[in-house]
Amino acid sequence: MAKVKTEAPAKISTNPIMRYVRETRAELTKVSWPTREDWIRLSGIVLIVTVVMAIILGVADAAGSWIMELLLRI
Repeated sequence: MAKVKTEAPAKISTNPIMRYVRETRAELTKVSWPTREDWIRLSGIVLIVTVVMAIILGVADAAGSWIMELLLRI
């Protein structure tokens, strides 16, 4: 009987760090990256929301500080 030659299995690294890097690179190729216009628009939205929230929190902090001053004077 003739022996059937099988291909050697692909060499799989057992090093967990190398496996992590290889799998991460494979996943990054599947990512749908935003266009430059999308990136600029979304970054602008994030900056605007951040500034608005900073103003709201600053006003709330100032109001809280003013109320605490009034309460501590009593």
